[in-house]
Amino acid sequence: MHESHGLVDAALNAWCWEHGLFAHHLAKWRADFCAVGAAGGRSESIQEMRDLKQANVQLQRELNRKEKAFAEAAALLVLQKKYRALFGGEAE
Repeated sequence: MHESHGLVDAALNAWCWEHGLFAHHLAKWRADFCAVGAAGGRSESIQEMRDLKQANVQLQRELNRKEKAFAEAAALLVLQKKYRALFGGEAE
């Protein structure tokens, strides 16, 4: 996008056509980009990134806990089946 900076009318239209864009899309992108920079969106995005990382860590911990519980349940089920297969007639 920075390649189009400084181009006017025909040159800008040719550049946009070559890249599959319209000039008004490029102008809107520039306006949005400048608005975020002027509004100080960087500190908000840093905080949002920290919050997302913290949520990701919590979800990973929960997933690990559930995977361990699932593995334990599966092992108990296998042991129960083996016990029934070996001692099924005697236990009753």
